Amino acid sequence: MAQSLDYAAWLEGLRPEDIAAIYGRFAPNRSLAEDFRQRFGHDLDEESLNESHQIVVVASSLDDSTERIIAYLSDRDVPINVLFFQVFTHGAEQLLSRAWLLDPVRTQVIAAATPDGPNEPWNGEFYSSFGHDKSRSWADAVQYGFICAGGGAWYSKTLQLLNPGDRVWVNVPGYGYVGVGKVTGRVSPASTFQVTTPQGEVPVLDGAKGGTYHREFVNDPERCEYFVPMRWLQTVPPEKAVKEIGFFGYQNTVCKPTTPKWRATVERLKERFVDYAKF
Repeated sequence: MAQSLDYAAWLEGLRPEDIAAIYGRFAPNRSLAEDFRQRFGHDLDEESLNESHQIVVVASSLDDSTERIIAYLSDRDVPINVLFFQVFTHGAEQLLSRAWLLDPVRTQVIAAATPDGPNEPWNGEFYSSFGHDKSRSWADAVQYGFICAGGGAWYSKTLQLLNPGDRVWVNVPGYGYVGVGKVTGRVSPASTFQVTTPQGEVPVLDGAKGGTYHREFVNDPERCEYFVPMRWLQTVPPEKAVKEIGFFGYQNTVCKPTTPKWRATVERLKERFVDYAKF
């Protein structure tokens, strides 16, 4: 337990170039940015790299004292969790089971809420990072009314934070803020999410053709793409995105930030997205 906290304290001070150098020691002559793109399907956002982190203890069991310490830290908004694992033998096969001590979405929310200094009450506005690249298309999202994420549970789980009526400001890393909208339904996997076309309702993977949307993982609940339906209040194309020095940015797909920078960003966005107030 003490070792994990000591490691987190060291990690917090790493700069993007430090992280790239560490990666280079384990993957000589390779690029962190290029390998990240190949693995996750979108660019690594250096501006938000290491703005926050989570502490995950992997164990087969915990003693009562350690479990109390983890619960104490989590209750005080330290992003810490435990992943339990057990190995079972079934004939000639070995099966691995896993379970979280705490809700992993809550841990991600805590990490996302405290990236840069003092906190303040949440302003009720959600932030979303949308990876506009070969994996997904912002033009599709605007046309069919959705935000999405996939390729791993770390990216898609925070979509569970959204409920109908929530207002979301969407940022495309590398471009800026491209839209604001209201959620109209709960998160759904690609295998069941439907979009409206001139021919009627069709599966999203049949209608949205601007990205791959992790089609190869459509039957994998951990890595498939997940979608949240949206009613857009105002959107702009990525080349006309709103971006200013000091704007809030974060790598989580969805978060509810409690930093002064987020409040200031939303206040400025409301001035730039003048049509949003009409809805």
